[in-house]
Amino acid sequence: SMLGNLADPMIYMLGFGYGLGRMLPDVFGMSYIAFIAAGTVCSSTMMSASFEAMYSGFSRMHVQKTRDAIMNAPVTLDDVLVGEAAWAASKSFLSGLAVLIVAAALGLVGSWLALWVLPVMLLTGFTFASMGLVMTALSSSYDFFMYYFTLFITPMMMMCGVFFPADQLPQALQNVASLLPLTHAVKIIRPLLNDTLPPDLLLHLLVLLA
Repeated sequence: SMLGNLADPMIYMLGFGYGLGRMLPDVFGMSYIAFIAAGTVCSSTMMSASFEAMYSGFSRMHVQKTRDAIMNAPVTLDDVLVGEAAWAASKSFLSGLAVLIVAAALGLVGSWLALWVLPVMLLTGFTFASMGLVMTALSSSYDFFMYYFTLFITPMMMMCGVFFPADQLPQALQNVASLLPLTHAVKIIRPLLNDTLPPDLLLHLLVLLA
């Protein structure tokens, strides 16, 4: 399962990073592959948490009836949901960590300041796991999740600074992107990987917590 979650972001990072990267100038004072590596850490965490909370979570709820079995123990529904979110977040943390280790091995990590990326990845995992659980609660079948991925997750990958600076977008789309959680994860993690403290750190953390 981990290898499956790792393949997509690695293809994006290495394919775009080395492919387009040889044709593009530096972005914000860093090579394009270093720029996209930070975005890929965020998108990998987002995708892994979302898949686990929705597809696997839906299976545990409707197909395997795991949650029904757990509810026979002296626990509440809140306990079950916190457990689901924690599991999805921890799994997504490992996916993001794997990408981060590869980036460090390629020399794309600026300093030990990047260690602060670790708690931010976990928080990002909880953010998207929680949103995924909302979709799981609303869904009557696996097909429903395609709307969420197509209309929410994919636009975030395009608009939130993963592949290119968000300030290249029209102002209206920049305004929309500023409301999306992935934007705030990227704005924390990219400076940390480039040996810089993120501006407006508290604001970005509060959006992810919210």
